[in-house]
Amino acid sequence: MSDNEHEAKMARPRMASGALFFDEQGRVMMLEPTYKDYREIPGGYVEAGESPLQACVREVREELGISPEIGRLLAVDWAPSPAEGDKVLYLFDGGVLPPELRDRIQLQVGEIGAYDFHALEAVANLTIPRLARRIEAAAAARTEGQVAYLEHGRAAELGGPKSAPSHAVDLG
Repeated sequence: MSDNEHEAKMARPRMASGALFFDEQGRVMMLEPTYKDYREIPGGYVEAGESPLQACVREVREELGISPEIGRLLAVDWAPSPAEGDKVLYLFDGGVLPPELRDRIQLQVGEIGAYDFHALEAVANLTIPRLARRIEAAAAARTEGQVAYLEHGRAAELGGPKSAPSHAVDLG
C-alpha cells in the first residue's frame, strides 16, 4: 500500500471536549443552548493545533465566562455520526463549582440561555441518549477514580471483535 493510499484510509475525526461540573449535592451542570432543543454540558469542538484540554478550558471560558481549574480526563467516547463522520469526544472533571464561582458566571450571549444543576438520574430526560450515557459513564468514572473508554456512550467491549462493520452506527 502506498503512502497516499494509507493516508486516504486514515481516520480524521472531529474532536470535541467538555467538562462536567457539579454542585455540593453532586448534581451535574447542564446548559440550555439557544440553538438546540436539548441540554448540553459546557464544551465544544477542538480547534486546529489545540489539545482537547485546551479546548475544554477555552470553551468553558467562552460559554460561562469563568476559568475554573479543569481536572483529569474522565471519559473518551468514539461516537461517529452519518452527518459528521468520525468523532472523538473527551470529558474532563470540572469538579464542584463553589457558590462564589457560580455567582461570577456570565453566560455566552446568543448561545446559552440558562444553566442549572440536575441529579444524574434526571439527565436522560434532559438531553439526547448518547450524551446522557456519556455523562453517566464519566460521573461513574469520577467516583471510581477511573477513565471510561466508550463507543457511542457505552462501555466498549475490550478484547472483543477487532472490527465492526462500517455500517454499524448507533445514534440512540
